[in-house]
Amino acid sequence: MQWMIYGANGYTGALIARQAVANGQRPILAGRNSAAVAALADELGLEGRVFELHNAEELGRQLADIDLVLHCAGPFSATSAPMIEGCLAARAHYLDISGEIAVFEHAQAQATRATEAGVVLCPGVGFDVIPTDCVAARLAEAMPEATHLALGFDSRSGFSPGTAKTSVEALGQGGSIRRTSRITPVPLAWRTRRIDFGDGEKLAMTIPWGDVSTAFHSTGIPNIEVYIPGSPRLVKNARRANKLRWLLRLSPVQTLLKKRIEKTVRGPDAATRDKMPTFVWGEVRDDSGHQLVARVRTANGYSLTVSGSLAVIAHLNENKPEGGAYTPSRLVGWQLVERLPGSGAIAVSET
Repeated sequence: MQWMIYGANGYTGALIARQAVANGQRPILAGRNSAAVAALADELGLEGRVFELHNAEELGRQLADIDLVLHCAGPFSATSAPMIEGCLAARAHYLDISGEIAVFEHAQAQATRATEAGVVLCPGVGFDVIPTDCVAARLAEAMPEATHLALGFDSRSGFSPGTAKTSVEALGQGGSIRRTSRITPVPLAWRTRRIDFGDGEKLAMTIPWGDVSTAFHSTGIPNIEVYIPGSPRLVKNARRANKLRWLLRLSPVQTLLKKRIEKTVRGPDAATRDKMPTFVWGEVRDDSGHQLVARVRTANGYSLTVSGSLAVIAHLNENKPEGGAYTPSRLVGWQLVERLPGSGAIAVSET
């Protein structure tokens, strides 16, 4: 199978490329930055390609000999749709490491086309959203009658430039939950509660994480919320930001904030990643008030993105699933997270 990492010169794309080579694989590296792609390709002894995504004819030529694309070039809100179109036309499987609700919903909307083309569309094959999606699927298996699902994670490793830019976009868009099967906008830090993610009980707040989309497609549970820990100060600042969302959505403001990120954010180094595990939590309940909780400790989010994306690629290389739009747990099974380096077993209990 010939596969490509698009956005290979970014922080996470480069981590994946280096690990792929260490595993004996030879992906084609691609992206929009000629000098950066060439430098990484030369370092790793791989083929490099440089092309933009807005020209459908050029995109078709570049993907003509490709069986699978791992798309790592953010912001995915701008880049995922054209790459999905290119993959459908080229009959190449599409994976990405996005965590954006709109990206997941767009991929699901292409399910019929993907089935007809025999193409797998599976966004979110990194930390966004493998561990939470697997926890959701495990809980749904344990309680098929569940009507409410809450998910969350405690991760303290810092941001890569791409993740930071996505977070800036999210500030302007506000929060999201799923209510009675529909994605519903809510304010930032709309709800708070105390949660033991696996490392002690902490104050937590809702965030617009990708599982608001994916967990519904994985489980069918109609009411979904996602949480992260947040100090009282962080919760207060998030709620203050709700009053400034109109300003944060303005293009000049977004451009200014993203340029600042490019100059100041580098992403965690290997030592930081190695000493910063992630604690993932989930909770389901039914209309009778019965409740189950699941927890799993995983590697650092960026390390999990590397191993998780490569595990999904290996699955597609070894298996021939039908074309369609998938979530990680539907494509590989909820056991995927347990097989990744640094992960334990998903523990399910009543508290």
